[in-house]
Amino acid sequence: MVLIITMIFALNVVEGTTGPNDVQALQVMYTSLNSPSQLAGWKSSGGDPCGESWKGITCQGSAVVSIHISGLGLNGTMGYLLNSLTSLRTMDLSGNNIHDSIPYQLPPNLTSLNLANNNLSGNLPYSIASMVSLSFLNVSGNLLSQSIGDMFVNNSVLATMDLSFNNFAGDMPPSFSSLSNLSTLHLQNNQLSGSLNVLAGLPLTDLNVANNHFSGWIPRELSSVPNFKFDGNSFDNAPAPPPPPYTPPPPGRSHNNASHSPPGASTPQGSGGQSSNPGRGNRKKWLTAGPIVGIIIGSSLVALFALLALVFCLKKGNRKEIATRPSTGSLPVSTDKVNTDMREQRVKSTAAVADLKLPPAEKLAVERIQGKHGSVKRVKSPITSTSYTVAALQTATNSFGQENLIGEGSLGRVYRADFPNAKIMAIKKLDNAAVSLQEEDNFLEAVSNMSRLRHPNIVPLAGFCAEHGQRLLVYDYIGNGSLHDMLHFTEDRSKMLTWNARVRVALGTARALEYLHEVCLPSVVHRNFKSANILLDEELNPHLSDCGIAALTPNTERQVSSNPMVGSFGYSAPEFALSGIYTVKSDVYSFGVVMLELLTARKPLDSSRVRSEQSLVRWATPQLHDIDALAKMVDPALNGMYPAKSLSRFADIIALCVQPEPEFRPPMSEVVQALVRLMQRASMVKRRSSDESGFIYKTPEQEVIDMPY
Repeated sequence: MVLIITMIFALNVVEGTTGPNDVQALQVMYTSLNSPSQLAGWKSSGGDPCGESWKGITCQGSAVVSIHISGLGLNGTMGYLLNSLTSLRTMDLSGNNIHDSIPYQLPPNLTSLNLANNNLSGNLPYSIASMVSLSFLNVSGNLLSQSIGDMFVNNSVLATMDLSFNNFAGDMPPSFSSLSNLSTLHLQNNQLSGSLNVLAGLPLTDLNVANNHFSGWIPRELSSVPNFKFDGNSFDNAPAPPPPPYTPPPPGRSHNNASHSPPGASTPQGSGGQSSNPGRGNRKKWLTAGPIVGIIIGSSLVALFALLALVFCLKKGNRKEIATRPSTGSLPVSTDKVNTDMREQRVKSTAAVADLKLPPAEKLAVERIQGKHGSVKRVKSPITSTSYTVAALQTATNSFGQENLIGEGSLGRVYRADFPNAKIMAIKKLDNAAVSLQEEDNFLEAVSNMSRLRHPNIVPLAGFCAEHGQRLLVYDYIGNGSLHDMLHFTEDRSKMLTWNARVRVALGTARALEYLHEVCLPSVVHRNFKSANILLDEELNPHLSDCGIAALTPNTERQVSSNPMVGSFGYSAPEFALSGIYTVKSDVYSFGVVMLELLTARKPLDSSRVRSEQSLVRWATPQLHDIDALAKMVDPALNGMYPAKSLSRFADIIALCVQPEPEFRPPMSEVVQALVRLMQRASMVKRRSSDESGFIYKTPEQEVIDMPY
């Protein structure tokens, strides 16, 4: 009896213990929210969310399935480990004061996400594209901006989406047409433009697009939406016109549907048009008489304009310049007003050209603001990082002593800095000969750009120094060294990277590049992506360094040898070696080289090897699709401990990234999704009992991998 009671108690304890990934994610969230007292029971370290019933947390067994902490006055940010909450289905953080951007990776299996009425900025994260179970999305009442990403192709179960009361701009994405289950869509009070055509085929019952900049005709299909609000736009004053004469109706429709609106449907309120339900006779008259009336009116207008132009030319005589004084009876227009308008137009044109020609990294800190009268103004963003004095940095680094030197790159040396508050930082002392520092304003603009790059896999810029001709950058200190050192110089077996750790490093750095290329507006090209710039923390999470620092280097287009920072031997894409042009696709190539390093533990260029194997890309590429050859390429330190199919998919991604033609390389968002799928497949492998066939290897990260896969 005692044994049975003990077993029952032990079972309850096991069921109450939360999974370690869920615990860590909630700890990070709690810290990111500034450890609020409102979250009773939450802890920044230790604790058991399920067993201790943390406020707002609901569990099933050992998994967290719901977070409901709305209306608690929380501030801070949401944290960066939310994607670890793989069992989470419902997440409600609405009605708080949470700021900054929405984390780039959200819980992947959410069915409901409510972030309404906070102070969130930035854009919708692309990870929504992979959240195939999401049925409810509400981000209304925030400060979200930019265009809505075209990311909804796979969200076929999404039924309710509320993006209202934000600052979204541009056209609606084409993938909205894939939302085959969408019944409620609220877009009111944004800056959206274009037409509503993409919504025509959706099963909407509640549609609000009021107070935007939409234009054109309202699709006839939307007139049947029971609750449709569209005031405060620039729609044409009628339902959509019928097809032209003799044009067959669209496939799948009868001829009876070719009228202005469906039979029995009235013109929506606010359209300014008449109720449109004509009979067949009236419709026939419109099709025959309408074009004729239009031609007559158009011809009359053309003749009238021609007559006015003739009178105007006769009055001007032989004068060679356009007069600024009006003719008698017209409204007075001053010369100053004309000149002002012309100057504004020239400013617009100049700004447009500058937007095309400026390198992306140099544009990041410049924001375009549309004035009330259409004028474009440019303002520099504030610097959010801390300003340090040279004296303070000298004290923290022992006067930049050799004992504090932790690295050296093409732009300068990096020193460890120990500050009085026990904070350890890394100081990059820029070499004036390697960077373009003639003007302090240029340096400060670059610092402003870099200080705004925020991503869990990017080393954040914490501070800077611009004093006495010195230029220094202060970063958070990442204490476990670089990926380059870990792969090529570590002899300690305990520090060897397992296969799972290598895939996680690849995924983390891919997310960092995806953020730079596809989230930042304009895109940021890294230009020096290599394993030495990927730093690892104690949990082997990757952090990409030197992001945005390329803006400090001189313009090197077609000057390949002038700047050693842009591109490194073995990592540089072919197009850079040929022309000196470096783009986001060049970063993709460099990423593929780093993936090859992770696969083989070989250096990109190694003169100690036989000539045919000195170039890693040249040697490895022909073998990436040969299973037997691939197995021989893998880092021997792994001792065969990897899933064969995972290895093959990893090699497929590499082959795409290192293609010689940049246009054939995938965008980083596709690379991220491929790596996510690779990890998800590995995590779905079922544990097998010891008497089943197949060898099971348990990694130090407590992840089970089925070797035959």
